[in-house]
Amino acid sequence: MFKKILIPTDGSALSAQAANKGVCFAREIGAEVVALYVTQPFAATVGFDGMAAAYAITDEDYDKTAQEQAKKYLKSVLDRAETAGVKATGKAVSNFNVADGLVQAAEEENCDLIFIGSHGRSGLSRLLLGSVTVKVLGLAKTAVLVYRVKEGDKS
Repeated sequence: MFKKILIPTDGSALSAQAANKGVCFAREIGAEVVALYVTQPFAATVGFDGMAAAYAITDEDYDKTAQEQAKKYLKSVLDRAETAGVKATGKAVSNFNVADGLVQAAEEENCDLIFIGSHGRSGLSRLLLGSVTVKVLGLAKTAVLVYRVKEGDKS
């Protein structure tokens, strides 16, 4: 049914949990995986508070750090896929809106499923924290499987 699954990661323990389940799912159905890390451009982090000036961060420093993070986080998912015997590739993109970047990458890579984790927050915490997953659900033109991650679960 699904041949190519996009699995985003942000490097957190909860996204790693979702990625592990996504790789297992891909193995079970014989699909390949595209691991994705979305970073925001330097300009998105500066804001109006002068963060860059206060911490003496340059565009180059930020880009280098973002690339290193992407490589590290993607490697984790790719290693898990290799261990599971699942064909996988990694991709890092930059977008002001993480959900947009994720959906665009799924389209560019011809993925037929986005496998994404969610904390399952509701009410005020969801409103305050926002949810990339909810935004992806609204933007995606392909199937989205939302995996409810569990705090404290290492699987």
